[in-house]
Amino acid sequence: MTKSNIPLGPLHRQTSMRETIIEQLRAAIISGDLDEGVVYSAPALGSAFGVSPTPVREAMVKLTEEGLVETVKNKGFRVTRISDKELDEITEIRLLLEPPAVRDVVGSVPADGFAELRELAQHIVEAAAGKDLPGYLAADRDYHARLLSYTGNGQLADLATSLRLRTRMYGLKYLMRQGLLDGSAQEHHELLDLMERGDAQGTFDLMTRHIGHARGLWATGYEAGDPVPEGGTQPRAKSTRR
Repeated sequence: MTKSNIPLGPLHRQTSMRETIIEQLRAAIISGDLDEGVVYSAPALGSAFGVSPTPVREAMVKLTEEGLVETVKNKGFRVTRISDKELDEITEIRLLLEPPAVRDVVGSVPADGFAELRELAQHIVEAAAGKDLPGYLAADRDYHARLLSYTGNGQLADLATSLRLRTRMYGLKYLMRQGLLDGSAQEHHELLDLMERGDAQGTFDLMTRHIGHARGLWATGYEAGDPVPEGGTQPRAKSTRR
């Protein structure tokens, strides 16, 4: 199945066109704006962005490497399907890796490192407030990658980033539209507060809760056990999930 009615808008070229297209497409896939299993052509995507197909094809090559799309010969690119079981497994691996890694760098981040991380955390907060989903996801990725870089283990940081990119979070757009993502965004500053105080256990606990959002709040629009808001219109799960 191909699709021509694509929920994308013209680009704002504050960064390179290729990078902007990559971030926009990545956010559209992660949030579910581009549907799993659907084939999108470079000309159709380029038309939605207001650009030629060439930079879209270049961007799709990068997203293919990340496992978000696959090439369909003579047609375009299909958004890869990912099951709930696979998402659970990704979250489980991240919980095994990231909370202990971040706990162990408490006391190792220099003052200028905290200044850089604070700036990245603020970018996340501002993107949430400005309802900038691509900006939110990019800043979130950069923040966590930089934080994990203090482990000195590049393989761990790369793996965690790769797993983060593969996660689908269909509740994010709803949360952002309703102004409900601000609390999650602020957790990035709270994590740094704990680290600066030398609270290793508190850092571990917050990081665990933060990653848990990927299969709760960010995935569905609410945490497990929460009552469904009146009308129940937020995305609890993707209908195409197999």
